[in-house]
Formats: sequence, C-alpha cells, structure tokens
Amino acid sequence: MTSSGDVEDSPDVSPILDAIDPHAWGPALDEAVNAVSRGQVIVLPTDTVYGVGADAFDARAVQALLDAKGRGRQMPPPVLIPDARTLDGLATEVPGAVRSLAAAFWPGALTLIVKAQPTLTWDLGETRGTVALRVPDHPLALALLRRTGPLAVSSANRTGRPAATTAADAAEQLGEAIAVVLDGGPTPGNAPSTIVDATGDRLRVIRLGAIPLAELRAVADVLGPDEPREPAHDEPAAGSAEATGGADAPGDGR
Repeated sequence: MTSSGDVEDSPDVSPILDAIDPHAWGPALDEAVNAVSRGQVIVLPTDTVYGVGADAFDARAVQALLDAKGRGRQMPPPVLIPDARTLDGLATEVPGAVRSLAAAFWPGALTLIVKAQPTLTWDLGETRGTVALRVPDHPLALALLRRTGPLAVSSANRTGRPAATTAADAAEQLGEAIAVVLDGGPTPGNAPSTIVDATGDRLRVIRLGAIPLAELRAVADVLGPDEPREPAHDEPAAGSAEATGGADAPGDGR
C-alpha cells in the first residue's frame, strides 16, 4: 500500500491532507469545503469505510463521483446528512417507525431508504423517486457535513474493488479524479451500514450490516432480508443492495 507521503508526491493521485487531530484539522477541512463548493469530488472518512463525496445538489459533481468509481447512473449514491433534522427537508411521507429508527441509531451505521421530496432540484441517478440517507458517526465527517450540507457519498473505491479503509488506499484507487483526500486515520471497515427500505408498506432490511436485525426490531417492526418480498418492493430502491450492485454494495450506504 502506498504511504501518505508517497501519495502526496505523486502527480497521478490527489493530495492527502492530515485531518486526524481535531485541534489541527481546520485547514484541511477548509480545503475540503472549498472543493465541494467548486463542484469537485473529495474523499472523507466515515465510521465504516472511506467515502467519495460530492455536493448532492450538483448534478455534474455527482456524475463526476460516479465516473471516478466507474459506476453508472443505475446505481445512485446514498446521501450523508449532518443530523436527523435534515430528514424532513429531503424526504416525504416519513413513517413514524423511520423516525424511531433514526432517533435510536443516528449517528450510526444505519441507512434509511425513503421517498425523496419531489421538489428537490438534484439528480443522483436513477433513484425511482427515493433516496438513501444516513448520519455517520464520525466527528470529521459530521464537521464537514455541517458546513457543506448533504453530500452524495459512495464507498471510496473503484467498482469491483474492496472499499478503502485508509486515505492512502482511497487516493491510490481513485487518483486524480479526486480534488482533496481528508486523512482521518484508518476506519473500522469491518461491517457496512445496515440498510432499511422504508418506501413500501412495511419496513424491510435489504442489507444486514453493523446493526443486527434484533436491535432494529427492538425499536420498530422490520422485515428481515430473507422474509418474503411484498409486491410493493419488487423494484430495488436507491441505495439498495440490488441498486448499488453486488460486490460493491457492502461499501455503499456507509
């Protein structure tokens, strides 16, 4: 694996900015915020793996993110948000059970697929009117999101390759397609987020991850991933395991 110093000296990959110490990450955070405001793509750490992110409301930036991964519009990225209060600004017809899950597990490794507000001027890809939302439990990611607003974020890897758990690995995989890489230290990477689809008549887990089904069921009535799929769920929603694509899905949704 390439070291941070080697990556910084290479013209083929993006500069890695040290953001491990919260007391000294200000300049690196400023660079990342400025890059997002210019419509560029960045890399940031989360509580699961490193993510590649862009302004969720900048269609060109989102497309650049998909291009960096080698991914098509049929696999739209999830959206990371700074806190649960953002939920109502991006989603509509939010069930009470979703609010209960968000209260119990955000910030954390739970991605909730909900119906998107129809008036939003964004283009995340072929979402079928849905959006996958998560509040990450990582201080640097949250500090960034509080300044940028919602970010489209996918796992920081080329499609088909393992998700990156270090800044150097993310920079090596994505190269000069990325403007800024925030190095927040190694991420856990041992389990992706659990994904719950809340767009049908009943909540249903479509990917088990860091939060087990039993913990979800202690809060809300949730169908397991192996329970019969209801007719309303025949089409994969944005951010689902089907929509994000087989081998690459565990890195997505964070």
